[in-house]
Amino acid sequence: MLIGVPKEIKNHEYRVGLTPESVAELLHAGHKVIVESGAGLGIGATDKDYRTCGARISKSAESIFKRAQMIVKVKEPQPVECKMLRKGQILYTYLHLAPDPKQTKALLKSGCIGIAYETVTNDGGELPLLKPMSQVAGRLSVQAGATALEKSHGGRGMLLGGVPGVAPAKVVVIGGGVVGFNAAQMAVGLQADVTILDRNPDVMEDLSNYFKASAKVVRSTPSVLAELVKTADLVIGAVLVPGAAAPKLVTRAMLKTMQPGAVLVDVAIDQGGCFETSHATTHADPTYIVDDIVHYCVANMPGAVARTSTYALNAVTLHHALAIANKGWKQALRENAHLKEGLNVAEGKLTYAAVGEALSMDYVVADEILK
Repeated sequence: MLIGVPKEIKNHEYRVGLTPESVAELLHAGHKVIVESGAGLGIGATDKDYRTCGARISKSAESIFKRAQMIVKVKEPQPVECKMLRKGQILYTYLHLAPDPKQTKALLKSGCIGIAYETVTNDGGELPLLKPMSQVAGRLSVQAGATALEKSHGGRGMLLGGVPGVAPAKVVVIGGGVVGFNAAQMAVGLQADVTILDRNPDVMEDLSNYFKASAKVVRSTPSVLAELVKTADLVIGAVLVPGAAAPKLVTRAMLKTMQPGAVLVDVAIDQGGCFETSHATTHADPTYIVDDIVHYCVANMPGAVARTSTYALNAVTLHHALAIANKGWKQALRENAHLKEGLNVAEGKLTYAAVGEALSMDYVVADEILK
């Protein structure tokens, strides 16, 4: 199979779909790889590095989309890329379709086969291809929040950990999953006053056993959340409903009860965000202020640490890419029920229920396409 790796064009996105080492594995398996010139520079991989591994280098994305049978990316295709996709071409990347009807319709129109990293599952019911980026985003959320709390960035002018004689900042983490756990780890490490909210008894028990007295774990209810945000300095939204739009947990009305200069970091923004006042921002212009509350809603947070993120991502995505290339997408999905969960669009049809429900669009089950 001829596999194409275009350069990412989303604002300040420095990751790349395949590392040189991953390219070498695909070539060893008998496949061919074509990489857009400069695609790996964000992770320190030059065209020479890719050539050394055996890849061919193309000067244009258009050539890659025209020739490749499978496109491997990181972020969802931008409008210009959607127009280059063609019927039957495999697109293997993050898609996050639930809050994005325009992209969904463009992919359906193209007739491509869209396999989304974020909905592939495993035996434990987890999302293994999303997990490494959730770990990165969770840890970055605290760094970003700490910066936004600085007065020069519109924040309250607080140091997360305080100093002797001055209380630390209060950090509220909404959701105790992978993002929330990693955010709490970082916040605790910086000696902040940390509270984690969740509703799953098993998750709450695990968090309590791990953090012990270093963080408070509280069952999340609307009234509890409303009270906690009043005194919070930093609120991190770390909720996830796999493949679906995120619930709006912090309302506009709650903002008026918060301390001026408090910060909201919405890690769920890829799925539409979990704050009512959230809208996607970029690394070039990451924050905005509503009712004196600073919002950080960058939709590709891990892109800021591209090398770490790319290698972490390739570690979990490559074996599925090999399976798709070796067997063809239909056979690979027939043989692996977890990979089949990644199929979001195929041959002009929507194939993921949560996306169909979020967008009020008709969908079919993947098995109908795989017959």
